[in-house]
Amino acid sequence: MHLSGLPAFAGIADAIAADPAAWQAVYDAAEPHRGRLPGLFNSLTEFRKLLVIRCLRPDKVVPAVSDFVSGTLGAQFVESSAADLAACYADSSATTPLIFVLSPGSDPTAALLQFAAERNMSSRISAISLGQGQGPKAAALIAEAQVSGSWVVLQNCHLAPSWMPNLDRICEDMNPEAINPEFRLWMTSFPSPKFPVNILQSGVKITNEPPAGVRANMRRSFGIEPLSNQTFFEGCIQPLPFKRLLFGLTFFHALVQERRKYGPLGWNIPYGFDDGDLRISAMQLKMFLDEAAPAQPAASSDGRRSTMSSNGSIAAAITPSASTSSIVPFDALRYTAGECNYGGRVTDDKDRLLLSTILAKCYCPELVEQGPAYSFSASGIYHTPEDGPRENYLSYIDSLPIQPAPEAFGLHANAAITKDINDTDLMLSSLLAMSGGGGGSSGGAAAEAAAVEARVAAVVNECLQKLPEPFDLEAVGAKFPVTYGQSLNTMLVQEMARYNKLCNKIRDSLKSIAAALKGLLVMSNELEAAYRSISLNQVSVKCCWGSL
Repeated sequence: MHLSGLPAFAGIADAIAADPAAWQAVYDAAEPHRGRLPGLFNSLTEFRKLLVIRCLRPDKVVPAVSDFVSGTLGAQFVESSAADLAACYADSSATTPLIFVLSPGSDPTAALLQFAAERNMSSRISAISLGQGQGPKAAALIAEAQVSGSWVVLQNCHLAPSWMPNLDRICEDMNPEAINPEFRLWMTSFPSPKFPVNILQSGVKITNEPPAGVRANMRRSFGIEPLSNQTFFEGCIQPLPFKRLLFGLTFFHALVQERRKYGPLGWNIPYGFDDGDLRISAMQLKMFLDEAAPAQPAASSDGRRSTMSSNGSIAAAITPSASTSSIVPFDALRYTAGECNYGGRVTDDKDRLLLSTILAKCYCPELVEQGPAYSFSASGIYHTPEDGPRENYLSYIDSLPIQPAPEAFGLHANAAITKDINDTDLMLSSLLAMSGGGGGSSGGAAAEAAAVEARVAAVVNECLQKLPEPFDLEAVGAKFPVTYGQSLNTMLVQEMARYNKLCNKIRDSLKSIAAALKGLLVMSNELEAAYRSISLNQVSVKCCWGSL
């Protein structure tokens, strides 16, 4: 109804009521954002169609926006890209720190060490993990590096909040004339209120979030060490099983990370699987296959050879499963990855069973034997590509869908509804949070702020007028006494008491906001949060009334 009040959408509510079957088809479609809208509304612009999708299918807003941005600006604006450390390094200086803002599932250490090797700084980089008692050691390391011109990496700064003021003073006292110009100070930290604001403002911030989607996740996995190393990729003694199992490992890594977005349907406990788990599992895969490779060509007991066949392929990797199992130690691979590397983080017994089940689909003889004919999902979309160089695998990954369907994770299609609606709410709330906060020298910002205050004041007055009076609990107790035959009367009185408490809290906060807008009361943080929520037409549950 609100949408039909806009000129471009006039009559849409009547059109839906007049032809419900046509609009029901849009509502039931698997991808409504890519289909046609009934009647004349299909002639709407792509952006206006997003508003219709927002009303009919809020769970498909994020994919619709992704398609809109991709078609309008280009695919590069919806695809994740790795952080360009070279560009960040060029923007820094000896007195400008570089800060990695961490997120669950991200670990920039390997990328930083690789970059240091490219800059010939491998022997001149020192890392220290902050924590209890590590502050003085870090300060001494920084002082020494400023003279020698080496790099210092302060890891997990959020774990040393008491030492952050000292770090702030160290960065503030840096004299560019007295410091070796090759010195760089790198930091890694999760978002923390204790992290010095001055360092954030003056430093170069680098985000290292796991990319969204199976496709972007696998693309990133093939771009980190050691998978990005051509020698590693082509250096296994058993190349065919290695490449296929390595692809299965990267798919497994993407799955266990992406399942976190499904909440309890994905994992009972959200685990922080990161690139380190993939890196050590990939190196162990190569090591086990190299050690298990036959030392010399030999014939099997039934006369078949487990070496190179006439067409040049590795028969040992694609012939009978018994031969395959003898040269690929699946039990050892599953144990190291599923029980040690990834499984070492899993504490819930059901999650451990799920992890082992998923890994068994990605580390299995069928994958080695069947190759592209073996599918990781029921739809057949996800499978290992044709054997070949590393570019073949990258090209296949680029052909995968940007937004993975739930079937890729072994889930029902409805499993994504809650996740997609949460993604939509997060995106729209982020857009609202960024709106209306700008300022400037012109009077436009002041006029906008005055308009917002007037609108909030009108909403506050309207709510105060419509807010009901509290219940008379004494009269209710007399009318509904507590008796043996009416046990629900006790619950009725208790719920009315809670309702009165809520109404009184809302009334007091609304009166305080009204007084603050008139300049009669100081706007507290709680009232400021409620004011912001009202201005955005949101319910301020968390800021004022969440404890009720």
